[in-house]
Amino acid sequence: MSAIFKREFNAYFSSPIGYVFIAMFYCLSGFFFFLDNLAVGSAELRYVYSMLFTCSALLMPILTMRMLSEDKRQKTDQVLLTAPISLFGLLMGKFFAALLVYVIAISITLVYALVLSVFVSFNWAVIISSYFGILLLGAALIAVGMFISSLTESQLVAAIVSIVIDVALLLVDSLATLMPTASLQNLVKGLSMSDHYGNFTMGILDFADAFFFLSIIALFIFLTSRVLEKRRWG
Repeated sequence: MSAIFKREFNAYFSSPIGYVFIAMFYCLSGFFFFLDNLAVGSAELRYVYSMLFTCSALLMPILTMRMLSEDKRQKTDQVLLTAPISLFGLLMGKFFAALLVYVIAISITLVYALVLSVFVSFNWAVIISSYFGILLLGAALIAVGMFISSLTESQLVAAIVSIVIDVALLLVDSLATLMPTASLQNLVKGLSMSDHYGNFTMGILDFADAFFFLSIIALFIFLTSRVLEKRRWG
């Protein structure tokens, strides 16, 4: 797994992908930090973390579009699938490489917190909770994107499909309001990433919210392994 991890992580920075993703994330998060904190003198970072939900959903396809589709396009996927490494090790290497790039991107929010803490007393519990939430959110989106990338050899197709799915995830709350009964509304809202993530931004560390994201991660890594398993023996 470590060899795959190093290979994939280096690949992000031997091409523009890693730099573009981090730069765009820094620009967007910096804009929201200026707009809601520096411009109005607010010491609350909750709005920034709330907006990073949308940023992560829209930018993540940049990070995930090449994860498996590029190997398939270059016909190197069979080499990886027949190498003396388990599918789990292969997927985890790719997953953690993308996750590390994402961690580098979201780490800028800790800098914002440090800047504000110089001038005002600060509730670090909320920051830690929010950071934990944005990390779980990103990991879940990476798992979804990796699964989509395993279905095609086109990075463009993988990116477009990922964007469509991520936008759909953003609209789950709106869909819930259209349900005819309260029970259906609650069911749909229970599938809302936004709702589960929002609790973290309020400083609420709930195991149920963490379990929700961990379940998505496990599900889509499992589905991706089934796709590769079929390709290995197909």
